Amino acid sequence: MARVVILSGSGLSAESGLPTFRDSAGLWNQYDWRDLASPEGWRKHPEVVLTFYNERRAKAWSAQPNAAHLAIASLEQQHDVVVVTQNVDGLHERAGSTRVLHLHGELAFARGTGRSRRRHRLDAAPIVLGQLCEEGTQLRPDIVWFGEETRFMDEAREHVAAADKVLIVGTSLSVYPAASLVDAAQPMAEKVLNSLEMESVPDDYEFLAGPATAVVPRVVAGWLSR
Repeated sequence: MARVVILSGSGLSAESGLPTFRDSAGLWNQYDWRDLASPEGWRKHPEVVLTFYNERRAKAWSAQPNAAHLAIASLEQQHDVVVVTQNVDGLHERAGSTRVLHLHGELAFARGTGRSRRRHRLDAAPIVLGQLCEEGTQLRPDIVWFGEETRFMDEAREHVAAADKVLIVGTSLSVYPAASLVDAAQPMAEKVLNSLEMESVPDDYEFLAGPATAVVPRVVAGWLSR
């Protein structure tokens, strides 16, 4: 049983019909990112932030896992698999993956703005202004905003460093610190990177250009057949 780590980004979910964050229509094009995805924007106009994330949550819930999500989940039949994702849509879990580290949070959850930061599962439900947690603070999306600390980085780095196989899919490797995880892979590990295009491919990674729905099932089939 091989130890496999998947590093996934927004390009994977784009093939399920979800626009990438920067390409999202609607409010993202009407407001500066600091207004929609930062603590400062939240303090300034929480109603706008909630509207933006309520729209994203509804779209994510209506989307379906694609062939690449399903192929990744199928690796658990034979291998020890950990998915480390920058995506917040929950499509990996809905495809059947059981060990998923969400570096940037999850749309399906809200949390209070008090000390405990206890999470509340929403699924597709919206968050409304005036909706409070048990501490009496306004619920906000359980998303890592610009200026906030990325989650599970140490744990993710340990998994990558111990992996026999690493598959990177749907990311341009331009968002840090998540992009730094690729450097933690061991020289002897089998390393594959799949994207539509790539300006620079990390050392020792095999680059496979093309849509994830075509490339990832092929890679997974090869790993399952060995």
